Parts: sequence; C-alpha cells; structure tokens
Amino acid sequence: MIPSILIIGVSLLLFGYWFRYTCLLILSAKTATDYTSQIAEANQLQFRSVQVQLQADPSVPLTQLEANLNRDFAMLTYLLQHAGSVELAEDTLEQHMLRADYQVMKVCHRLSRKLWPAQALRSLEEMSSV
Repeated sequence: MIPSILIIGVSLLLFGYWFRYTCLLILSAKTATDYTSQIAEANQLQFRSVQVQLQADPSVPLTQLEANLNRDFAMLTYLLQHAGSVELAEDTLEQHMLRADYQVMKVCHRLSRKLWPAQALRSLEEMSSV
C-alpha cells in the first residue's frame, strides 16, 4: 500500500514538473514574425500594458491587472473559437495546455496575493504571456 502511494505521489510530482516546463517552453518559443502588437491593438487587449506596468512598478494594484488579463483571456478564447480559418478554430494540444496553465496561474495568483506578493507578481507575468 505504501509503495503504491509513493509511486503515485512521485508520478504526480513529475507530471506537474513536466507540465510547467512544457508550458514555459511553449511561451518562450518565438515565431518568425510577431503579430501580437497588431492583434492586441486591433482587439483592444490590455496584456501589453499589464506587462509594462508589472515591469515598471511592482507595487501597482494587482486586482485591476488580473481583471484586465481575465478580460483579454475571455476575448482571445472567443476569437479563437470563432476564427474563420479551420486551422485556427481547431484546438491544439498547446492551446489546451496554455488554457490549463492560465487557470493554474490564476489560482496561484489568488492564493499567493496576500502572503507572497512576489509570487503573485510572477503568476500575473506568466498569465500575461499566455
């Protein structure tokens, strides 16, 4: 019984590590042409300004930044679901992983907001890069 619990625990830890590492790799990948600024401007997305505010002044109120990111996430999810191209409308494994990562970072942010402000800042930074 104890070895089974130990194996399950270690497997869950390794899965969590793999998931986080893979999400960070996806987020750090760069494309040949970066259209994020044009897309953000055309759809009035706030994630760029959130990134700038987080880097410029870490003492900025995080609740408003989180609200801006949640609005952007909802907007991007809607745009991807209603995309005209079949290739864009199909969910990929990377999209599912990044959605899950966003939700995990959202929970981490809410849990760490009062106790660990530095961790809350890092989770908002990752949410803005998703």
